[in-house]
Order: sequence, then C-alpha cells, then structure tokens
Amino acid sequence: MIVTLCSFLLLAQALTPEVIEHTQAGVEAQKQGRLDVAIEEFRKVTELAPDMASGFASLGNAYFQKGSYELAIPALEHALQLNPELLGAHQALGVALLVRGNAVGALPHLEKARSPDLLGLAYLETGKLGDAITMLQAALGQRPNDPDLLYYFGRATALASKRAFDQIVETSPGSARAHQVAGDRYIENGQFPEAGKEYLEALRLRPYTAGVHLALAQVLAATGNMPGALAEFRAESALRPDSAEAYYRLGSALLQQGQGAAALAELTRANELGPNIPAILFALGKAALATGDLTRAETAWTKVVDIDKQGDFAAQAHMELAIMYRKAGKTIEADREMKDYEKLKGAKQ
Repeated sequence: MIVTLCSFLLLAQALTPEVIEHTQAGVEAQKQGRLDVAIEEFRKVTELAPDMASGFASLGNAYFQKGSYELAIPALEHALQLNPELLGAHQALGVALLVRGNAVGALPHLEKARSPDLLGLAYLETGKLGDAITMLQAALGQRPNDPDLLYYFGRATALASKRAFDQIVETSPGSARAHQVAGDRYIENGQFPEAGKEYLEALRLRPYTAGVHLALAQVLAATGNMPGALAEFRAESALRPDSAEAYYRLGSALLQQGQGAAALAELTRANELGPNIPAILFALGKAALATGDLTRAETAWTKVVDIDKQGDFAAQAHMELAIMYRKAGKTIEADREMKDYEKLKGAKQ
C-alpha cells in the first residue's frame, strides 16, 4: 500500500556525496529488512540535509515499516511540511494515524493518497458512512473476497441502515414505518408478542405497507398461531403478487401444516417468479415428495445440488435424495448421495 522509498529518494537536489552514501546504505538496509540500520542511516541523512523532504519521508517510512508509529508520525509530518506533494508520505502518515486511532487526523492525508480501502476505513471511523460505503465498494471491486474489506463494508452498511431507521423513529414516531422498525427491533431481541403489536399498529395505520404482513405472519407462526400466520402470508402474496418470497413463505407454512398439495402450488409459483433459488427449490422438493411426486422431488433437489454446490441447501438435498433413494431400493444412488452429504458436512466442520 505504501509507496516505496525509491519514489522519495534522489530528487533533483544538490546532494553531497556523503548524503548520497547514507541514502543508498539506508535503502539497501531496508530492502534486507535491517530496519534499525536503515533508520540510523536515514537519520544521518536528515542531519546532513535538514531541508531534504525525502530524507524525512524515508526515515518515517522506515519507522512505519518497523511498527514504530509514534516515531514515524513526526518524521512524516516534517517531510510534508517541506514538500506537501509527497503522496507516499501522505499515505504512510494517514495509515500511522489511523492505526493509532486518530481517524480525523488521518483523513486529509488519505484523501490525498486516494487509496480506496484506507479511505473507506477512515470515512467509516469518522462517521461519513455514505463515503465509506462508496470507497469500500470500490476496494471490493479489486479484492472481492478480502475478509477485512467485507467486514468493514458490512459494518458501514449496517450503521447506515441503523442511522436511517433511527431517523424514521425520531422524525416520524407515529408513522407506519416507525412501528415497523419497532417491530423489527423487538424481533431481534426475541420479543415476539411486542413485535406483533407493533406490526398490527403499522397495518392499522397503513394496510398496504410492503413487508409488514410477511413480518407479522412470521411472528404469528413463531408463537403458534398458524391460522393467523397463513392469513397474513396470503395477504402479503395478494399485496405483492410478483414476490417470490411471499409465495415461498406461504408454501413453506402450508407444508408445515401438512397441506402438501396447496404448498406445492404456492412453491411452484414461487419458483416461477424466482427460478434457481436454492431455498425455494429445496422446499419445492419437499412439497413434491409430500404429494408422492418422487420424480419432481428428485429434479428439484438435484438442481439444488447443482446450484448451491457447497452450501447448506446442497447438503440437505443430498440427505433427502439419499433417504428417498433408500426407500425406493436404489442402494447405489443412496450410498452416493450419503457420501456426498458427509463430504459436505465434513468440509464445514
């Protein structure tokens, strides 16, 4: 991330042979990982050429590489006083300040360096969530599976969502959305009866608020009121007739109630609206099995395996296929599916 020392060194200045000698010795020592030697050499450079910005930048960079941020910071700051255009020094100083918890001080230096990952973190730490999300998204475009970037991106988006929800409650406390937010927060704490009351109030204020029927249905299902839950699932699917999730939830609830044929119809609709979604396909297979359509169940679960690959739904599909094949007397196929199931489960442990 940090610009190499070569970009700091041997600028067009009148350098004495002694300065050049210590500079080259410092560069060579740093390349070899002998940081204490490099620091001593660069310190001599700053003493011999106190107006040479690159000497202080090199000294600060060596301290930085050693992890001595408290010593790197003043050296880099002095380098930038002498030459504010040293982008590598800005980046090193920004990182050093950020590591020590001074995100406010780090931000202007990282803005000059324009490194998306570091800038995203600095924006996050200073509460500039929109800017943080933009920068972290750009960084993820370059390193999509970086665990640190994914963590900070998740944190930024979560905080941005919380801030938006807080604003709803603060500015419109009596609105349907405010009651929906309250319900969601009760759900997070496992307070289902309180969540149900909030969702009911949201629907009383605005019966057609998207997502509230679905949320209320899940609360009712969790508290054992399946007739009420089914009614709310149907209300959600009627309100959003093109929502695969609404039909999936309704079909899954019907399946739990032993209504295989009705569940199959709803899950078929869900699959038409949202094809190739493992959760829907897996439930569709269960519904097909409940109605005795083994071929359709096999097709659905085989597709889950093809799509989900190493996921949890793929593992469950292997298990269901193994059980189904075993009952049908297909021992070879059953053994194969069980072996695949055990392989997937073992990989996750």
